Amino acid sequence: MIHNRVKLLRTERGLSRKDLADAVGVNFQTIGYLERGDYNASLELAFKIADYFELPIDMVFSPRPFKSMAEELAELKAKAAK
Repeated sequence: MIHNRVKLLRTERGLSRKDLADAVGVNFQTIGYLERGDYNASLELAFKIADYFELPIDMVFSPRPFKSMAEELAELKAKAAK
């Protein structure tokens, strides 16, 4: 399974599933399947989504579960404090 942050990124930007689907050239149901983990994006679609959000692909998709944003921010603050 490939984990993703598609729903988080989409909702953070106030986009509907249809908005994102239209932007990357897929059916809106595909976005729903991705968000629920019922479908893994093709490499091409993964790059399109990452490009749309202007993020490196590994910030959107990962073979391992993502840490929560709170955990990641805490780690960044701890590193910056050193």
